[in-house]
Amino acid sequence: MRFSYAMLPDYPLSESLASIQKADELGFHAVYAADETWHKDLWLLFAAAAASTSRIRLGPSISGVCLREPTLIAQAAATLDELTNGRAEVAVSSGNFGLLAQYRIDWAQTKPLSRVKESVQVIRTLLDDGVITFDGEFFNYSGLFTFARPVQEHLPVKMGAMRGPKSFEAAAEFSDGCHHALSYTREAYEYMMEHCTIGAERAGKNVQDLDMGSWVVFSVAEDSAIAKDAARSMVGLYASSMPEEQLRRNGVEPEEVAPVIAAIGAGDMAKGIELTTPDLAERLSIAGTPEEVTAKIKENVEPTGVNHMILAITDAALVKALMGRELEGVPDINSQLQLVHDRVMPAFAA
Repeated sequence: MRFSYAMLPDYPLSESLASIQKADELGFHAVYAADETWHKDLWLLFAAAAASTSRIRLGPSISGVCLREPTLIAQAAATLDELTNGRAEVAVSSGNFGLLAQYRIDWAQTKPLSRVKESVQVIRTLLDDGVITFDGEFFNYSGLFTFARPVQEHLPVKMGAMRGPKSFEAAAEFSDGCHHALSYTREAYEYMMEHCTIGAERAGKNVQDLDMGSWVVFSVAEDSAIAKDAARSMVGLYASSMPEEQLRRNGVEPEEVAPVIAAIGAGDMAKGIELTTPDLAERLSIAGTPEEVTAKIKENVEPTGVNHMILAITDAALVKALMGRELEGVPDINSQLQLVHDRVMPAFAA
């Protein structure tokens, strides 16, 4: 099982750079960030981190192909790969539906899965060949070329997926893996792996050779209640992007989260947090002491064949920035990275 840190680049850049260096020193597999207008630009941040890191992989999880043209994703990834001497990778999806709405884009009219599949083909071609002529449903090029060339022989390109089943199957069939966000039950991951296996087999692949990633809301502390309260502060914000089918696979009826999502959508973050019960937060996050988070991963994720934990670590600064709530006693990002390294990762060592 690999462990990575999924950051929201909303901190002062010096702090984000220090956390990337910390993750590198501790042996985390990767640092990922959301490629969204709401946050600071991940490509510039990771370019700045390239020279001060030596092992850790860097890239978006995810980059949305409705807003970021796929040839530009390939260009940026290849440039980052040269800067890092072969440590870049990419995960793409149709994008954050809430963000698309602010651009007045109706995601349902974008044919999201077909668009993502085509974008993966475009990115793969430009990365591998440096030139593309392509006539697709969404993207068209005639002899487009780039001098941005990756160092890696095969720069990984993966797909994000949540609803399923077709998105899971497509991720395994057409890309190098699946980053599945915001699931917490064995049922949800068995569903993911069942359909990823179908897709992998269609392409003649072994699903275990692919990157099967679990992207989760996460907080860890010596004090269980403090970590769980930090995660609870963020659950409603993330739950708003979960399809109804996915909520049910995680033991949550959509009606349970509807008032929370409505409050947050109206801008009342405090009410949204108040309406998020501890029980709901427990079902939609991985939080607690190192022993508690280890047990939850051991029970619900590891047995299904998922091979990569992607931890969206929540600390007081993030809660304050996004939700406007003051928290006391929550370990900062670097302290949580250290706790994961010292007391969670050893339980999953090969």
